[in-house]
Amino acid sequence: MVAELPYALDAETPLNSNELDVLRSQYEKEGEMVGIQTKFNYAWGLVKSTNRNDQQLGVRLLSDIFRHSPERRRECLYYLALGNYKLGSFADARRYNDLLLEREPSNMQAANLRQLIDDKVAKEGLMGVAILSGVGIAAGVVGAFIMRNAKKR
Repeated sequence: MVAELPYALDAETPLNSNELDVLRSQYEKEGEMVGIQTKFNYAWGLVKSTNRNDQQLGVRLLSDIFRHSPERRRECLYYLALGNYKLGSFADARRYNDLLLEREPSNMQAANLRQLIDDKVAKEGLMGVAILSGVGIAAGVVGAFIMRNAKKR
């Protein structure tokens, strides 16, 4: 699916471990006095990671920037949407992505991410329906079995 949406390629392209280590090292080196750009760069690298814990930390760092640095909100929106998408928090992903699309309706990266979110929600919705249908059928079979055994007594 991502190959069909070239602007969303970022969603599935992690940094290599050396690149992420450089960002982590800079972030840790700055310590308590970490700059916003360093924090953003590290969060960006973490969100792109394939490691769920990294992605969660990246979203937390971006959320912190979003809350405390109004001038940086716009650039946080896409990566908050991407991070939440990768974590399976599709409602949050859609909310952040929609905020970005409201500000920048022609942003192809956000438009492609919106398509990925919608496709994933539709797919998971169909899986949910299939699971509920399976549970319903199983309950019907068990109910019929119980009724049949009750009639024999």
